[in-house]
Amino acid sequence: MSLTLVIGNKNYSSWSMRAWLVLKQANLAFTEQRVRFDSFDSQSQFKQSVLALNPVGKVPVLIDSTLGPDTAIWDTLAICEYLAERYPECQLWPADTADRSRARSLCAEMHAGFGALRSLCPMNIEATLPDVGARLWGDHAHLRDDVQRLIGLWRHQLLRSGGPLLFGDFCIADAYFAPVCLRLTTYALPLPDDVQAYVSQVLALPSVVAWVSAALAEHDFLPFEEPYRQAPVSNVA
Repeated sequence: MSLTLVIGNKNYSSWSMRAWLVLKQANLAFTEQRVRFDSFDSQSQFKQSVLALNPVGKVPVLIDSTLGPDTAIWDTLAICEYLAERYPECQLWPADTADRSRARSLCAEMHAGFGALRSLCPMNIEATLPDVGARLWGDHAHLRDDVQRLIGLWRHQLLRSGGPLLFGDFCIADAYFAPVCLRLTTYALPLPDDVQAYVSQVLALPSVVAWVSAALAEHDFLPFEEPYRQAPVSNVA
């Protein structure tokens, strides 16, 4: 097996999830290597372990043994582009040129944008936080703006493609928005029915179901990832 994907905690690591979903949906064989979050300080075990693999010390990291012992691919978008290039038969981008360029634009916007949603509502699959979501929704106009942008973006693209996913069949763009679908669910942020239907389609993907199941099995509460709540009851000794 030539591919190894290095990831963080499945409950929290949204960028790890994106790359993992692409590999799973493409039915590509790979070895999963998990590096537990302990903190992101420069001297943390996590940071030191990942710095040994790539110069930015972040996950995910894709290692392809066919490229040589010192070659690693970091950054989720770079990983996805590499997989699409190496395995064109998996059709990870839409076949149509216009659709493919649009899918890349959607991923780039997700990669660089939606800052309020990402900072205020970090991914936490194990948690159910409607009260936190309601408070954040009322207090932060930028969060409401981010969700309205998502609604418009998804609605427009689903009308173009006819659904059920953004470009009909699964592609990298759906993997990019899967952690967003989980955030919207965890914090119970308001969505219209047609957009909620897309969220439900993403959450029903076999790869997403598998990731969520593994995240729920971790039972690894990290206080620095969850400043808005105390430890879950199931994790308290």
